Amino acid sequence: MSEGKEIIEAALFASGEPLDELQLRNLTKLKNVGDIVRQLMDEYAQRGSAIEIVEIEGRFVMQVKPEYAEKVRHIAPKELRSPVLRTLSMIAYHQPITVAELVDRRGAAAYDHVRDLEERGLISAEPHGRTRMLQTTARFAEYFNLDSADPEAIKHKIIELAREQKMGLDKWLGKQGIGVTPMYESLMALCGIAEFEVVNPYNPTDEERDRVQDLGVLVISKGYGEKIGKYFDGRIIEVSAATFDDLINSINLLAEYGSKIKVKESIERISGLKDEYIEKTYSITTKVAPQTEMVSRIVNELRLGISSNGVKIAPDYGTSSEGKEIGGGADILVPTHKNAEMDVVKRICQKYDAVIEGLKKVKK
Repeated sequence: MSEGKEIIEAALFASGEPLDELQLRNLTKLKNVGDIVRQLMDEYAQRGSAIEIVEIEGRFVMQVKPEYAEKVRHIAPKELRSPVLRTLSMIAYHQPITVAELVDRRGAAAYDHVRDLEERGLISAEPHGRTRMLQTTARFAEYFNLDSADPEAIKHKIIELAREQKMGLDKWLGKQGIGVTPMYESLMALCGIAEFEVVNPYNPTDEERDRVQDLGVLVISKGYGEKIGKYFDGRIIEVSAATFDDLINSINLLAEYGSKIKVKESIERISGLKDEYIEKTYSITTKVAPQTEMVSRIVNELRLGISSNGVKIAPDYGTSSEGKEIGGGADILVPTHKNAEMDVVKRICQKYDAVIEGLKKVKK
């Protein structure tokens, strides 16, 4: 067996979690890891082993075959994923706590966490009206090597876990508040939101996904809610900032989490900027032909005249998400993505300046 194949086999064995080709390629520095994994899959299948390697949605995992899994489940060591560990910590610290109270604090994912923790024997759940009352078991003390199942000893353990993760106790035990993508970090300041985390929920690593799942609210670009909602159980707020009106709507969506005074100040400031830019277009009589829906909204907010034969305005990203070429024959390009400012207000101003300055130069 080649060294690359040995490394891949060892990685699948040690991980216990599905690994994708990129992760395996980074380990082995080989390009044909997919072929090597499939060779391993065939070899395990031919052995008639109780262990198998399977492919799940483009990722590979080594596991006990289903017909043997139930027979060894009770002795198999299982690590707690970070979101499940936090749910367990909340139960332990606040016990007894109802499932309803837990879900209110941790989100709908807590239902699955409770099921997992019950299966492991770490918690018990007794009927309590229409819900169930949760508390830790003696197995909890064994799992964490505690000398006692005394509530005070358990609380000290939870504080220790929080310190190990370099988090405050409140942050460890509860929903971590709001997560926001880098493009909308400056939106938090406009709303007066001081406590938030910058995350990448679009194509997260396993570690990033666990981090996102611990959040209560996630602020993302409009149009990505369905994709992220497949793994995130908290509240998703889809925002946009192509125009000043977009930005005002986004601030209003986040107002409940921020400062009323700051929200009011920001909306007044943005409304004033909008009026200033509209004034700049009063002397422009040139008709425009927006090439995308986003550009159309910019043009409409600036109250510019539209004509199919007008000056072509397009975003500068080259192609659409469908692979269609955009902007190749455009007279004016609007900066987006890597060419745009990170500050949302400056980003809109940059787009509007590009349109207005471009129209002053172009004769149509």
